[in-house]
Amino acid sequence: MTHGDASENGDGPAVCETEREPDPSDSLRTFGAVVQALREHAGLSRAEFAELVRFSKHTVESVELGRRMPDDSFVERAEEALGNTGALRRSARYLTRGEVGLAAWFRQWARLEKIAVSLCTYECRLVPGLLQSEGYARAVFEGTVPVAPDAKLDGYMAKRMERQRMLFERPSTPFSFIVEEHVFHRRFGEPPQRRELLDHVLELTTPRNVTLQIVPFKAGLHACLDGPLQLLETPRGQRLAYSEGQQNGRLISGLDEVRLLHQRYDTLRSQALNAKDSRGLLEQLRGEL
Repeated sequence: MTHGDASENGDGPAVCETEREPDPSDSLRTFGAVVQALREHAGLSRAEFAELVRFSKHTVESVELGRRMPDDSFVERAEEALGNTGALRRSARYLTRGEVGLAAWFRQWARLEKIAVSLCTYECRLVPGLLQSEGYARAVFEGTVPVAPDAKLDGYMAKRMERQRMLFERPSTPFSFIVEEHVFHRRFGEPPQRRELLDHVLELTTPRNVTLQIVPFKAGLHACLDGPLQLLETPRGQRLAYSEGQQNGRLISGLDEVRLLHQRYDTLRSQALNAKDSRGLLEQLRGEL
């Protein structure tokens, strides 16, 4: 995993240099830098330090680069190996994993979303986060394994709903969504909750800059069968892609791969229902509830 950043003024240089997630929190970066500085001051290589703390060299590197949350045993052994100054014990109290409500591997992409001049999303598993109703989002979070603690659910919900504001706040930014029909047939909660979801999706996709296309059952095999996909373009004209699986996500910046994924998305646009027919299908599904 590597660290990268995207400021509100454009992409950080790491966007071009890395394809892996997650981006660490500032506290993890700072703690890692302190560990590295103390280790180097003690004249220890990473391999030598790893032996002293009884962790792998890879783990030491991950902690120093802010990619990994150190556990208590790492902190204690590092303190002993580096002079017992107390600096690591004290600083470890303030470690945080990053933004509440976003998976670690998604944070860099979420920041890029905020500055994108266009955003495209293909989803075949569930309703995209930017279109989820509160009831649907809560059902998704409550169904996660391991179970999300009640104390954190409100934070997750707030972050999910906050991301949706960009659809209204950026009326000149084109947002394109292509979603498999079966996603809207999947049952959750009671009929009123499912109607609320369909109403919410219809409302969010009403503005002219937001387009929803549905891939109907009858479409058969199509160009994006490899899985969910997101594409965006930055203010500097850089095109990036993002794919996500079980407990991981991948930011893609390679020109050839991004070009291929754009071609697949463009092909899927022609295979999906147009925006008018897609809205008609959602309205039909709502009427059947």
